[in-house]
Amino acid sequence: MWVVMDRVSGKVAFISGGARGMGAAHAHWLLAEGASVVVGDVLDVEGRALAAKLGERVLFTHLDVTSPADWAAAVDQTIERFGRIDILVNNAGIANGAPISEFSVDVWQRTLDINLTGAFLGIRTVVPHLIAQRSGSIINVSSVEGLRGSPNLHAYVATKFGLRGLTKSVAVEVAAAGVRVNSIHPGFITTPMTSGISAERLQIPMGRAAEPDEVSQLVLFLASDESSYSTGAEFVIDGGLTAGIPHA
Repeated sequence: MWVVMDRVSGKVAFISGGARGMGAAHAHWLLAEGASVVVGDVLDVEGRALAAKLGERVLFTHLDVTSPADWAAAVDQTIERFGRIDILVNNAGIANGAPISEFSVDVWQRTLDINLTGAFLGIRTVVPHLIAQRSGSIINVSSVEGLRGSPNLHAYVATKFGLRGLTKSVAVEVAAAGVRVNSIHPGFITTPMTSGISAERLQIPMGRAAEPDEVSQLVLFLASDESSYSTGAEFVIDGGLTAGIPHA
């Protein structure tokens, strides 16, 4: 059962890739804690169903994060419906694996387009609104793979490192305007993206995968005024995965 504390009451949050998985969990929790929420995704059926389920304070909008026009339209819809925007969660992402000698340029480019350029476009579109109101929080969903290497996940790793760096450059630029930008670095989370992967082989010190709701608690902290002095930082949520060397 959720305990409502109104941690983001009156705020408006936009979540890319919010139709399912971690994005949907973030939408649930931000709504439960008082925010109005806009879910942007290419998964129209899932996104509309989620918005219908969550109620009138949730809006779904079609969003291809690689499209500047889609971003502009989505943010315009957000302002038209709710009057403002306070929180951007850059959650959309994909992962593809192959040995480096077999990694195709097309897969490489598509991963960069969605994971990194998509977040850049979202930030570029939202930042003028946040600066104008002199407040706001941008939360970029990176990964533990933005902190270390991982075989076969070359494009994914590159984009997650890139998102970590983009977080810092934007955070430094907009801090004086009262806008905060941070990255979160989840480890192994139970989502559609990780289905079919065994948590046991990763040797997570806590011995299990995380649930999306656990990541949402970190998103809530960064979205709320509780994190008012945190910007340009990495927040790791990985059950200890990056804390040591696997023993087996």
